[in-house]
Amino acid sequence: MFAVLGRLNISWRCKHTWKMASFNTGWCLIGCSIGDFGTIAYAQFAGLTWPVWQIMGLAIVNGLLTSIILETIILSRQMLVALAFKTAIGMSMISMVAMELAMNLTDVMLTGGAVLNWWVIPFMLTAGFLAPLPYNYWRLKALGKGCH
Repeated sequence: MFAVLGRLNISWRCKHTWKMASFNTGWCLIGCSIGDFGTIAYAQFAGLTWPVWQIMGLAIVNGLLTSIILETIILSRQMLVALAFKTAIGMSMISMVAMELAMNLTDVMLTGGAVLNWWVIPFMLTAGFLAPLPYNYWRLKALGKGCH
């Protein structure tokens, strides 16, 4: 634990690392958004009467699953599919959960529920991108770990 804490004193000014962290976060955001938005849209258009927290919970789970699927597809171009899946599963769940929570909390705060409107999507995507970005930068800089 102390070894990880010792790695907190890193330079936050490395443009190359910010670029790579942004690239990785962007791909994760695409994967998470597919499942997340798809779930909210389905619930909205099908007229589900579930409580907001249940729809958001399902949206988060589906967002995590679609992110893992997309990462597996991307990584399978560089390695065997089984290893790509194992790598995708081993990615930082902290980052993905932070992204999903940020997107869904933004939706609830701006719309009052699990509602997908054209105007809320940019805010959800921005929150989903910015929430895990510093953590992804830190993982790359301090631990040398990224998902691509």
